[in-house]
Amino acid sequence: MKHKIGLLIEDMILYERESQRRINHAMKVYSFALAIAENENVNAETLQIIEAAAVLHDIGVKESINKYNSTAGTFQEIEGPAIARKILKNRGYEADFIDRVCYLIAHHHTYDRINDIDLQILVEADLLVNMFEKSYSYETIVDHRERYFKTKTGLKYLDNLFLRNY
Repeated sequence: MKHKIGLLIEDMILYERESQRRINHAMKVYSFALAIAENENVNAETLQIIEAAAVLHDIGVKESINKYNSTAGTFQEIEGPAIARKILKNRGYEADFIDRVCYLIAHHHTYDRINDIDLQILVEADLLVNMFEKSYSYETIVDHRERYFKTKTGLKYLDNLFLRNY
């Protein structure tokens, strides 16, 4: 299967068509994840996994709202992988690729078990976007910087976006 991120973006937009906010959030996370991954020199396969996971990382939000009346990360991690798996399978991705993307989606709010660069980059990209969208306090940003950011690029982006005036 030739990776075509544009087709996954189309699928995400179609699935989330009632929520421009979620579509825009996914696109912002995708942009940061791509930039971080490229600057951290990940290999081509890892880059494709990161791209797909970034586009689909919150695909479980709609179902979480329907089932649990909540957008909590725990519910996103439960509901998202099955939806992503269906989208990826319909696009002809291989099982190993699908499994890894679904793993990332199932753990992108589980910050205490980040052991691989693909999950690290996805988490950093999502946090960068959330810091802006949810107006995190200075103290929370500093705390998250110390606890969750590990890549040089992610740290640089966080510092330049949120901490340059402090």
